[in-house]
Amino acid sequence: MINHDVYTRRSSDDFPTSEHLAYKIAQVAADPVDVPDDTAEMIINRIIDNAAVSAASVIRRPVTTARRQAQTRPIKGGSTVFGIDGAFAPEWAAWANGVAVRELDFHDTFLAAEYSHPGDNIPPLVAVAQRVGATGKDLIRGLATAYEIQIDLVKGICLHEHKIDHVAHLGPSVAAGLGTMLNLDVDTIYQAIGQALHLTTATRQSRKGAISSWKAYAPAHAGKIAVEAVDRAMRGEGAPSPIWEGEDGVIAWMLGGPDKHYTVPLPGPGEPKRAILDSYTKEHSAEYQSQAPIDLARRMRDRVGNTDDVESIVLHTSHHTHYVIGTGSGDPQKFDPKASRETLDHSVMYIFAVALQDGDWDHEKSYAPERAARPDTVELWNKISTVEDPEWTRRYHSTDPNEKAFGAKAVVTMKNGDVITDELAVADAHPLGARPFARPQYLDKFARMAKGVVADDEQKRFVTAAEGLAGLKGAELNGLNVTVLDDVLKKAPETGKGIL
Repeated sequence: MINHDVYTRRSSDDFPTSEHLAYKIAQVAADPVDVPDDTAEMIINRIIDNAAVSAASVIRRPVTTARRQAQTRPIKGGSTVFGIDGAFAPEWAAWANGVAVRELDFHDTFLAAEYSHPGDNIPPLVAVAQRVGATGKDLIRGLATAYEIQIDLVKGICLHEHKIDHVAHLGPSVAAGLGTMLNLDVDTIYQAIGQALHLTTATRQSRKGAISSWKAYAPAHAGKIAVEAVDRAMRGEGAPSPIWEGEDGVIAWMLGGPDKHYTVPLPGPGEPKRAILDSYTKEHSAEYQSQAPIDLARRMRDRVGNTDDVESIVLHTSHHTHYVIGTGSGDPQKFDPKASRETLDHSVMYIFAVALQDGDWDHEKSYAPERAARPDTVELWNKISTVEDPEWTRRYHSTDPNEKAFGAKAVVTMKNGDVITDELAVADAHPLGARPFARPQYLDKFARMAKGVVADDEQKRFVTAAEGLAGLKGAELNGLNVTVLDDVLKKAPETGKGIL
């Protein structure tokens, strides 16, 4: 890997295009390096994982709305939309499928200087691959690039510190991945990356306070924008530049300011793109930093016993966890029994309370309004707080994969004065966890989420297509879509009449 020093330049500086971060990313995207076998296998795992969470979310209102919007754009030779038959404009298929993937906060994650869900790259790349008749190998190459670029940006540039939403790294990664998949030249990819970043930079209010359904739409919007950016760049249109380093660019006015330097690692020429192997998926439908606390609560349940006897629970954890999903956020909504699912998903206090009482976590039951309003749960919930522990923060930011941690130490004080303590560094499903996810676990997750939603024969057909991705060509990539049982789709809610 090559570490690149990225900072603001004056317009009068001698700063050739070849030195722009967007150009260096474009060079990585255009490098025709082979994809290692373990990277290709993990790409297939994540395609299966995305299908699993899409099956679980397919009739939720935000997903239904996005799907119905995409259905207003049917085109011959278009792309598929999850759950239904037909061919649609690729940018709208990317939009609908992106919402389905993100709605339940249940797919993969990578955390470093910034947050990310790099599986958000998959819907736009699959949609474009279907539209242009790409091969499965092309798609694998493109996804290897997309994961690499988003994860490398996440390692080097913190967005949330400046209240910028994490999808600002997703637009450029999708554009770069599409550039690889479509075998575009460096200059075209460079322009597409600049446009994509310029148009996908927004504030973090979508993940603050009363969190709405836009949390699921934001990455889908970034993917849609990136598809459109690549289309324009292929037609010869340009972008603001230098987009990161310009005097009025992203770093100077949206991030650390004119004096801030960022170090972004990127693969060198001929170096394989392996970043997807640094990411990890979710066993539980909840924000990633609550994955280990859920497993910790399940493990402590028998020792704690009757939660009515709990006096207080303090979760000692990292800066990120404390301030984003803990009491350090200062969000009263994180203790509101009537809060939206999206808000409860970002309350580790609620999540720990329910997991401790139930000894389990379910993507539907654990968020049900009646579950959140249960009096004994509300009482326990309000006894839970978080504190930042410098050691957990240090481990969160560690570059050593054997030390990096996203967990917490729980200190449970009982009314009789007894203190019960336990800690867990990584989730059970993490590569270093008690039950690491590999192909069997991904297939099991898909089978569980698709049960009663996707016919058994359709499940088998999809798995065969996904596992044989490298050999697919042209229209065969449409097999990566999964159709849903008619009786299930009929249960989708009415969403009202819009403009489209």
